[in-house]
Amino acid sequence: MTAQLTVRPPALVPGPIRAPKIVVLGLLTRLPFAGVVWQTLHYLEGLRRLGYDVYYVDAHGSMPLGFFRDDHDDGWQRAADWLAATMSWMGFAGRWAYAPQHAGGRRYGLPPGQLAALYRDAALLVNLHGGTEPREELTASGRLVYLETDPVQLQVELAENRPSTITYLDAHAAHFTFAENAGRPGCRLGVDPRYAFIPTRQPVLTDHWSTIASPSLPFTTVANWRQTHRNVVYRGETYYWSKHREFGRIMGLPARVGCALQLALSKVGPADRERLTRRGWQVADAAEVSATPATYHDYITSSYGELTVAKDQNVRLQTGWFSDRSATYLAAGRPVITQDTGFAATLPEGEGLLAFTDLDSAAAAVQLVRGNYRRHATAARAVAVEHFSSDVVLRDLLRAVGL
Repeated sequence: MTAQLTVRPPALVPGPIRAPKIVVLGLLTRLPFAGVVWQTLHYLEGLRRLGYDVYYVDAHGSMPLGFFRDDHDDGWQRAADWLAATMSWMGFAGRWAYAPQHAGGRRYGLPPGQLAALYRDAALLVNLHGGTEPREELTASGRLVYLETDPVQLQVELAENRPSTITYLDAHAAHFTFAENAGRPGCRLGVDPRYAFIPTRQPVLTDHWSTIASPSLPFTTVANWRQTHRNVVYRGETYYWSKHREFGRIMGLPARVGCALQLALSKVGPADRERLTRRGWQVADAAEVSATPATYHDYITSSYGELTVAKDQNVRLQTGWFSDRSATYLAAGRPVITQDTGFAATLPEGEGLLAFTDLDSAAAAVQLVRGNYRRHATAARAVAVEHFSSDVVLRDLLRAVGL
């Protein structure tokens, strides 16, 4: 189903017509990690390449993350300085604002008057991750859209008919989700008839990830190991968020395949680390890998491929969710072996991109890739170009809202 927005045509001015403005509302100062920086950049630059006048705004209600703060500093200025440097690296210097909700009125980047005009005049405001509260200044134009990158929790809240969730969604003119299987046979995630969720996936600037270098690292991935929050109960069953549960299902994989497998992890304690290394896994530090966008990029492009799992919520519910990080491995021509979330309903699976359900199928997928690496590497790149290219994904998104 197509959701149409009320979009004003660009104002006619002497000379060329001005490009319509798009605002991406993100969570960079809340999640200042290299993977999130790349995810956001793919939207910003992808939209700019399609001819739009694009701006980034952090206007969520969270305090600056801990490493921006100390006993003598509340962290607002440090977070703003980091955001300014990040936007400059992205090529968006002067096209960003940091408008925190609990900073005593402090604003950074675009002046408040210019930011208000931007909200008013933008052809589209994209609530990336759905992490920004839809305040009146954002909803007044009727062009705020919700873009969910982590499904399940919100759908469970809808099933519970939670008033705050309904109010929140009603403030948006259209709703997008990475749960591409929602409403398809085999997906156990409920569909609420009040909202026409539009399937989408991560856009990727495939030219930023193209590489001809031979891999110097083994199969790798980057992940949080243990996260005990964000579990949900749905229709009497508990669905889990933490990935350590899913890695536990393939703990014996290194011994089965006889090749190196490396996990770059955060939130992993000494006991879990020792258990992993004892079973043959290499363990790297996710903080080092993700220290900068460049180190994160180099880690992925230097890898033989990705071997990873998904969250139990997406696996058991078969949502079709697919990782933004895995999409960049594909764009780098690095084969991806990942846990089955039902994504084969919308993506080509079998060459370059392989799904597994248990230890046996994971081992078989590793051996398939090793048996004809060049073929799978070429196929991986082709999957990314055809299905994740920013031009493809974002044109579909814009078309769905009438732009």
